This record gives sequence, structure tokens and C-alpha cells, in this order.
Amino acid sequence: METKKCLECGDKVVGRIDKKFCSDYCRNAFNNKVNKESKNLIRNTNNRLRKNYKVLTELNTTGKTKITRRKLFDKGFDFKFITSIYTTKTGNTYFYVYDQGYLELENEMYLLVKQD
Repeated sequence: METKKCLECGDKVVGRIDKKFCSDYCRNAFNNKVNKESKNLIRNTNNRLRKNYKVLTELNTTGKTKITRRKLFDKGFDFKFITSIYTTKTGNTYFYVYDQGYLELENEMYLLVKQD
């Protein structure tokens, strides 16, 4: 009978025939290493979305506000991170971060809106 070794630490694995790790600690450590890259990407993306949402919420206290592009940049807003896009029948394109959105106007102005 072949002795199985833990994929994380190399110790002997005792138990079920399909068991791959000697303990929960080793299983978690192994899976954390394997998933590290994708978890970092997700964490960083969520952090940027959270920051954008906070900026839009702070600047749009009335539900509809006009603001300059510079003011958004100064607050740390990143235009690459949105959650959805909505195009109206008239062709206006709103970009949303959850329920907070913006519409690009002329002269580097933006209309901030809150979805009901």
C-alpha cells in the first residue's frame, strides 16, 4: 500500500483514500497560495470600486449634481472602475458604480446622479 504525502508539508496523510492534506491548516495554506493572484486582483478591484463609490457619494449629496473632472480626479476617482453602463434612448451614456452614476457633459463637466 502506497503512503500518501501532504501536498503542502509532505507529512503522511492518514484517512480517506482521496485525502490530499494532513490537516485543515495545510489545506488552507495550499489553497491560499494557489489562489493568491486572483484574490489580490479581486481585492484591489473591490477597493477601487469602494473608493469611487465613496467619492461619488460625497460629491453628490442631492441626488443630481454637476461637477468638474478635476474635482473628481482630486478626490481620487478612477474612471476605469465602474460596475455598469446605461445608454438612454436619446444616446446619453451613464456610467455607474453601484447606484451612483455620472454622465459626461461638455467642457470636462460631469452630471452626478443617484439611481432610485
